[in-house]
Amino acid sequence: MAEPDSLPPALAAFLAAAPSGRPPRMDVGIALPDLGPWVAGNALPGVWSFPAPAPGPHVAIVAATHGNEIGGAVLLDRWLRAGLRPACGRLSLVFANLDALGRFDPEDPTASRFIDEDLNRLWDEETLSSGRRSCELRRARALRPLFDTVDVLLDLHSMLWPSDPLILTGRPRRAADLALRLGMPPLVVADEGHAAGLRLIDYGPFAEPEGDRTAILLEAGAHWEEPTVAVMEQAAARLLRLTGLMTEAMPEPRPAAPRLAAVTRTVTARTPGFAFLRPFRGGHVVPARNTLIALDGEEEIRTPHDDCLLVMPSLRTMPGQTAVRMARFVGA
Repeated sequence: MAEPDSLPPALAAFLAAAPSGRPPRMDVGIALPDLGPWVAGNALPGVWSFPAPAPGPHVAIVAATHGNEIGGAVLLDRWLRAGLRPACGRLSLVFANLDALGRFDPEDPTASRFIDEDLNRLWDEETLSSGRRSCELRRARALRPLFDTVDVLLDLHSMLWPSDPLILTGRPRRAADLALRLGMPPLVVADEGHAAGLRLIDYGPFAEPEGDRTAILLEAGAHWEEPTVAVMEQAAARLLRLTGLMTEAMPEPRPAAPRLAAVTRTVTARTPGFAFLRPFRGGHVVPARNTLIALDGEEEIRTPHDDCLLVMPSLRTMPGQTAVRMARFVGA
């Protein structure tokens, strides 16, 4: 696993500027393509769904659940322009938060994560059926009937803070099994989600203990970088091969041996003063239990066990947000 060295200069400046006001401009190494041809969709706005003559599973690849994470939209645009079609079953390509994605500005690339609220914290029955209104809830309710028909879903994400790529699987063992079979990237983390609300991969049909529908979330690497798009494409193409939707031979990197880690503690920031003692990189393993890694006001945050994997530490965290997940390797 990668060691927590110094932050990239742009991120160091971002973090240093956080207490004093607006963060500085961050570099965007990829361009959001013209999505005009895809906005209308053929199933729903922003949703393109293609059946094959032969039977098979319904697989959905979801991009831009967060509007500032444009790598998945770059990939779906590439596949749509190439005319990708499934050999069996049904393939749905979903631009999830169209409104936020449409506001993406490379001069202020962190600003368009959502319009009103996080689309990836709304996927419980009570919230979806409530009288609440927001841009994201309206979109979740529109997408819900489609997701109710999906057998296998891959939600494409990227990360602000430095971290090894990984797959998040939620609670069902079948999701971890799928992620381990996928093996790209090789780090698989099973967790309980966020205190702030359920993710799409935690939505009822995908999370039922005895169900057979499966959803996994790919954190493919840093926002706005071409290598992140490459990881998304490798993982999504491999998923289509595993599910039988893609049959033609395509070159792919040989996956490393996958490893599964189970989250043992999710740390949610309680105060505005939450701070790590050093700029930990996601994927770092802390050797000894009871190691102090952060302070949340007066509360000490310590590792609960030896060989503690730090999952996606957020180096600038607001109260109520997940600051870090700590995990133990299964079988270690």
